[in-house]
Amino acid sequence: MAEFKRKPRKGIYLLPNLLTTGALFAGFYAIIAATADNFEQAAIAIVVAMLLDGFDGRVARLTHTSTEFGSQYDSLSDMVSFGIAPALVMYFWALIHFQGYPVMSKLGWLAAFFYTASAALRLARFNTRISKDNKRYFQGLPSPAAAAAMVGFIWVCHDMQLSRADFAIPALIITILLGALMVSNFSYYSFKDIGPGERVPFYALLAIVIGFILASIDTPKLFFALFAVYAMSGPITYLIRLKRKRPQRTQEVNENQNES
Repeated sequence: MAEFKRKPRKGIYLLPNLLTTGALFAGFYAIIAATADNFEQAAIAIVVAMLLDGFDGRVARLTHTSTEFGSQYDSLSDMVSFGIAPALVMYFWALIHFQGYPVMSKLGWLAAFFYTASAALRLARFNTRISKDNKRYFQGLPSPAAAAAMVGFIWVCHDMQLSRADFAIPALIITILLGALMVSNFSYYSFKDIGPGERVPFYALLAIVIGFILASIDTPKLFFALFAVYAMSGPITYLIRLKRKRPQRTQEVNENQNES
C-alpha cells in the first residue's frame, strides 16, 4: 500500500507571537496613556514592550519556532511600539507646548515625525540586511534602545516633577538626536553573542547584583542613564577608532614617501 505523507499543518506558533502581541499591546497602550496625560504609565508600557520584544526572538530561536511570518509581525510591532508610540508620548509630554509659536509648533510635530520616519527606515534597513550584517553589532541605534532613552528622559522628568513646558527644547533636541542616531552608520554592540548557556566572568554577575540594588533605589534615573550611555556609545566608539587609525595612516603615508 502506498504511504501517504501528512501535509504540514497551516498556522502560526503561539508562544513567540503571543509575546510579540504583548509588545504591540504595550506600545498601543502607551499612546492611550499619553493622551490621558498618564506619562509615567506610558513610559512603563514602552519599557514592558521592550522587554517582551527582547524575549520573543530568543524564545523563537530556543524553541526552533522562527518563521518569516513571526519576523514580519515582530517588525510591524516594533514600528508601533518603538517608532510611533515614543514619538507621540514625547509630543504630548513636551513638544505640544510649542503651540502658540507658529514656527516652533510645526518644528515640534515635525521632530516627532522625523523620529518615527527614522525608526521606519532603521527597521527597513535592518530587515533587508539581516543576513549580511555582523551579528555582534547593529548598524545604527536599535529602535527599542532609542525608545527606551526617549521615555527614560520623560520618566525621570516626571518623577522629579519638572515642568513639561520648561523642558520642551531639550525634548526637541533629544527627539531629533535619537532619530538621527537610528539612521546613522555608527556601530552598536548587539549582545546577541551572550546566550543563557554562555560562561561569563564573575564580576559580570556582581555588576548585575549592583544594578538591581541601584534600580531599587531610583529606577527612572538608572534606566535613563543606562540607555543614554548606550545611545552615545556609537559616536564615542567611532571617535576612538578614528583616533587610533590616524597614527596608522600617518605612518603609512610616511613609509610611502620614504620608498618613493
